[in-house]
Amino acid sequence: MFAQCLYFNASALARLVEREWAEIYGDLGLTPAQGYVLRVVLSKPGCLGSEIADTLSIARPTATRLIDNLARKKLVERRQGKSDARERGVYPTRSGKALNAAISDASAQITRRLKVHIGAEVFESTIAGMRKMREALK
Repeated sequence: MFAQCLYFNASALARLVEREWAEIYGDLGLTPAQGYVLRVVLSKPGCLGSEIADTLSIARPTATRLIDNLARKKLVERRQGKSDARERGVYPTRSGKALNAAISDASAQITRRLKVHIGAEVFESTIAGMRKMREALK
């Protein structure tokens, strides 16, 4: 019935993949969304919430909520901007930095697991196709 429905198939796939990521990120005390925000902050210390939202294609209030959650866990902190006192950059704390290797390992582990389940070629072509669709629909 829904074999050709992009919405249904993308949503169903997202739910299945979410379970995989939630399981492995849960071991780190993070949700997948928190893990991705932390990965952005680790790769670009001092970035703004709006940059995190743009990078992850999420709404700014969602990014703010995720940053707040990570700050409560003492994994990131906000610091006043140097050029504009109204800006507050997001920086990883020592505890946040300590998770960098574990987050990278978890991501690599999930990628390997998914490639085993569906095959490397299907995995890579699906990712490439999804990126093309996202760009086309922006």
